[in-house]
Amino acid sequence: MEEFFTAHFWVAVGQIIMIDILLGGDNAVVIALACRQLPAHQRTKGILWGTAGAIVLRVILIAFALTLLQVPFLKLVGAALLLWIGVKLLVPEEEGHSNIQGSDKLWAAVKTVIVADLVMSIDNVIAIAGAATGAASQHQLPLVIFGLLVSIPIIIGGSQMVLKLMDRFPAIITIGGMLLGWIAGTMAHSDPAVRDWLPQTTVWNYGLGIAGALGVFLVGMVLKKRAQQPT
Repeated sequence: MEEFFTAHFWVAVGQIIMIDILLGGDNAVVIALACRQLPAHQRTKGILWGTAGAIVLRVILIAFALTLLQVPFLKLVGAALLLWIGVKLLVPEEEGHSNIQGSDKLWAAVKTVIVADLVMSIDNVIAIAGAATGAASQHQLPLVIFGLLVSIPIIIGGSQMVLKLMDRFPAIITIGGMLLGWIAGTMAHSDPAVRDWLPQTTVWNYGLGIAGALGVFLVGMVLKKRAQQPT
């Protein structure tokens, strides 16, 4: 119980919420498109049931991810993927949602929401699992569930406000990308494969976290400038 009152726990909660807001912005769009053809009186049900199913499925995926991250070298792979996701966040690509098919049947719309969320949530799962590894092992899954429950209403209810804030203050996206780099560095430091030859000290942990954050920032800025150059 004492773990819930430590700084590590609440820092991880904050990271999970920020990750879900930054990487889950498209979820609200997918939900709206999937439920757009439902009768008005069923839209709220479609949104609620689809979101609930997506949350349950994501918790299951993250539970598997938390277990798999105990296997040697998988945290290193996850760290590499997080670095890529962080860089990609700084160099956004246009993503179309025209292939999301709406339905006038409640459970068909719910299924669309869940399947679409599954396809789109791989980056969220990796990032959230990485953030949760900073807490004690017995509290990692409760931490994930708590973070998701807090962030989902923010994504659905405040998605437009969050998107406007990101447009007005691009630094939010940059900070988010660097946060993913930080998580990648600290996650790589705790991989079972490197524990024997890499000093397991706070200095090294923070050092690799800073290196990951700066790496994402520098590579992201370079690629962003290249993308903005006229062809």
